[in-house]
Amino acid sequence: MSVQTVCLGWHWQPYRYSRTADDVNGQRVHPFPAWLADLARDAVTLAYGADSSRAYRPDAALINYYDRDARLGMHQDKDEKADDPVVSLSVGDRCTFRFGNTDNRGRPYTDVPLASGDGFVFGRASRFAYHGVPKVFPGTAPEGCGLAQGRLNITVRVTGLT
Repeated sequence: MSVQTVCLGWHWQPYRYSRTADDVNGQRVHPFPAWLADLARDAVTLAYGADSSRAYRPDAALINYYDRDARLGMHQDKDEKADDPVVSLSVGDRCTFRFGNTDNRGRPYTDVPLASGDGFVFGRASRFAYHGVPKVFPGTAPEGCGLAQGRLNITVRVTGLT
């Protein structure tokens, strides 16, 4: 993993969540904003229908920054105690998002081009699919997106923690 990460609501480090960023600076994690929960709920509604989004109550976001050389290997998001959908939002440079299967890091997988403003929801049977980012395309961010270079990916999720 060559991305830089900031967390909201809960701090994630491999295999666990905490309310403080103990592996970074020991500070309390900034709150998860209601507007981001609303945006993610809207994405779940578009993907699965209004009935699916009523109970969707995300409480954490991982914000990953990708520079021109950053990659993210194939992995599963499985440190949560809930299996609610993960909502991925893209800002900045385009990338190849590799969306795989639930059994292993290998094929079959599908390479999906993601651009600034794209949302990607994975839930239900695909909730624990392996996924990653093998390529970022520098200089492809649209003017006015707020980033001069690089890519932000915001993944919104339900931790199932209290």
